[in-house]
Amino acid sequence: MKRTHTCGELSAKHLGESTTLCGWVDTVRDHGGIIFIDLRDRYGITQVVCDPDDSAAATEIAKSTRSEYVLQVKGSVRARPADMVNKRLSTGEIEVVGTEVTVLNTSRTPPFPLDDEKAAKVHEELRLESRYLDLRRPAMQRGLIVRHKMAIAVRKYMDSLDFVEVETPILTKSTPEGARDYLVPNRVTPGTFYALPQAPQQYKQLLMVGGMDRYFQLARCFRDEDLRADRQPEFTQIDVEMSFVDAEDLYGVVDGLLASVMECSGHPRPELPLPRMSWHEAMERFGSDKPDLRFGWELQDLGDVFANTDFKVFGKVLQGGGVIKAINCKGLAGVPIRQIDEWTELAKTHGMGGLAFIRVQEDGTWKSPIVKFFSETEIEALRDKLEIEVGDLVLFAAESAKNVNPFLGKLRLEGAHLAGIVPADAFKFTWVTEFPLFEETDGGRLVSMHHPFTSPLPEDVALLETDPGKARAVAYDIVLNGVELGSGSIRIHDPVLQGKMFDLLRVSAEEKESRFGHLLKALAYGAPPHGGIALGFDRLALLMAGGKTIRDVIAFPKNHKGIDLMMDAPSTVDGKQLHDVHIQLDLPPELED
Repeated sequence: MKRTHTCGELSAKHLGESTTLCGWVDTVRDHGGIIFIDLRDRYGITQVVCDPDDSAAATEIAKSTRSEYVLQVKGSVRARPADMVNKRLSTGEIEVVGTEVTVLNTSRTPPFPLDDEKAAKVHEELRLESRYLDLRRPAMQRGLIVRHKMAIAVRKYMDSLDFVEVETPILTKSTPEGARDYLVPNRVTPGTFYALPQAPQQYKQLLMVGGMDRYFQLARCFRDEDLRADRQPEFTQIDVEMSFVDAEDLYGVVDGLLASVMECSGHPRPELPLPRMSWHEAMERFGSDKPDLRFGWELQDLGDVFANTDFKVFGKVLQGGGVIKAINCKGLAGVPIRQIDEWTELAKTHGMGGLAFIRVQEDGTWKSPIVKFFSETEIEALRDKLEIEVGDLVLFAAESAKNVNPFLGKLRLEGAHLAGIVPADAFKFTWVTEFPLFEETDGGRLVSMHHPFTSPLPEDVALLETDPGKARAVAYDIVLNGVELGSGSIRIHDPVLQGKMFDLLRVSAEEKESRFGHLLKALAYGAPPHGGIALGFDRLALLMAGGKTIRDVIAFPKNHKGIDLMMDAPSTVDGKQLHDVHIQLDLPPELED
């Protein structure tokens, strides 16, 4: 065999045994002619000692090695001297006396250090260019191992509940899912295109019509949209669909799934059932439909405090049907004025005239341009309701609720991170339920908040005829630490109701037939009540592994421009390939060659 043990396997119980190790040179040190090599593989590091008294030939070869050389080392296991034990390593009690060293391959000097701490200071673009080197780092390997264990846990858990994993097509039909499709030209039929799936939404509903009852899949999805830290053009989701269920059934399945994933990732199981709140409650209390529950600082409605105020700015807002809200940023009274100025500009982008604030000085006085307009009764009510103390910074917003809530929600997050009160090792889940069925565009058109197959709450079906904008959906998101992990809903299984939804969304008869005719036809053949969810597997792996971006838990990711720097993709193709798929590029003359 090329090796008998890994570089993280040997311990005191192997003393005196012969061993053969293979791995990369992590470091090499010459101590007076005795060569010490830290040999590394993904399992760990073992110290190898080559002494001329044991093997002059092995020592000469060891002396010639450099960082990232690939070696095979044969030797015996012995105990390290007591004062040389390395408690940071699982192999720290032993070392291997190298009697035979074989260089399996040499290595150029890497373009960046493969030490986690040093590599973190290297520009990510450089690391992405040589991703195969970056993957040798322990932190990167830990992320991929966590991801692997999660996948195993998902499959075991879902199988235990009689779910069947079914693969759905990658080459499919272009349908509106909220983002641009990646299109694939069809060589056989000129002018036609496949689309890569943004999600297997329609397929999994059709599987329910087909009687599969319980489906799941670690599904690959593709969306042509602007990228950010937690978004890639191709990603993986845990896709789930169930028949003859309501939302409660789905909550139970996903609660158990997430508990299993937490456990396999080395984190404590959360207390079940996971907490829930309505979309309205989340927006009112936290200013976000993905609330971070790891800290307080909730939004406080001050309508009662200023109901009879003489402060004209607040009074005018309340008379116009708006709201006055505030958050108490505990301990942030000393925040620089430039930060207040930045938040004031942010307030203006949210439709407000500015940002009102109070700084509580060390002597207990309130420093603010608006306090002089408050009555003593209002000041005392504010002190009690917001629990105002020395060192606090109180931020006010006055406008419509749809403007105030998300604005203060952003300040809540930014302020908490400035104050350093967000615990990095806490995991706080919540379900957010009862989303609005529709959103309204600036032009007054209704669009689906989730997707057009989402069922309205039974008690809100009548509103589709009278006031559809007020209808709520049987839709739900699962949120962890302010990150939306997954989104789902109970689906419409009645073709008449589905047709009504399309009418409200102004989907033309031609578009209904061309894009959704297959689904509407299937619903007419005894579709069961069904519902499901899609959980972002990459985002969940990121949180479980403690990385910074989902690129940390994807083996070969794209950069922020959607480019694979290692493979140099996307790239141009030759004229014959374009001709075969009936595509002619309209290039400027200088690029035609």
